[in-house]
Amino acid sequence: MIDLYYWPTPNGHKITMFLEEAGLEYRIIPVNIGTGDQFKPEFLKISPNNKMPAIVDHSPPDSGDAISVFESGAILVYLAEKTGKLLPKDLRGRKIALEWLFWQVGGLGPMAGQNHHFSKYAPEKITYAIDRYVNETNRLYGVLDRRLDGREFIAGDDYTIADIAAYPWIVPWKTQHQSLDDFQHVKRWFDAVSNRPATVRAYTKAQPYLRRSEMTEESRNILFGQTAASVRARVNPIDPV
Repeated sequence: MIDLYYWPTPNGHKITMFLEEAGLEYRIIPVNIGTGDQFKPEFLKISPNNKMPAIVDHSPPDSGDAISVFESGAILVYLAEKTGKLLPKDLRGRKIALEWLFWQVGGLGPMAGQNHHFSKYAPEKITYAIDRYVNETNRLYGVLDRRLDGREFIAGDDYTIADIAAYPWIVPWKTQHQSLDDFQHVKRWFDAVSNRPATVRAYTKAQPYLRRSEMTEESRNILFGQTAASVRARVNPIDPV
């Protein structure tokens, strides 16, 4: 059994997509990042960066004690190695899949995330910041489009964790001020991944939590006002005298 600490964000969707593809038994433990669940001591023990997703595998491959894993890219690699699925076993195929996984983790995700922030969530609309991240997101869509030219999936003929990592960050393309019609290869790939039964199941699992994800002033401060000191205060609150 795998415990998945989850909220319906792109990084959260990555893990449900994998788990559904692999047919692993899991249970969702919601981490409402808008109300501060990510600062609870029991969660910080498995995710010291106070970010979701994270997992606890109660049946690890070495048959030892339960293993916790944080960071979505690390979780995908761990699960792929545990199951022997969705990551090529040959040296070159594995190398390619991991390159594109880290491309998403280091590029597409952070840039699209900043795009979302300045375009949708920032209280002040800063034109320079919006243009910067919308344009960089557009560039990365172009990189992905070139990669998919002549290939069914990102790493080649087979669906891998590289596809699972990238797809949830393309889902909100409208919010990112992009058009899939400008990227024919991305659009073809996107439609193919969208129609996979495991993808449909994964996004269906998100529905109960989406209704609890509305942004409020309090949740905005929790999500976007974090400093080392503010996190320390949440983790170790001082009891009133």
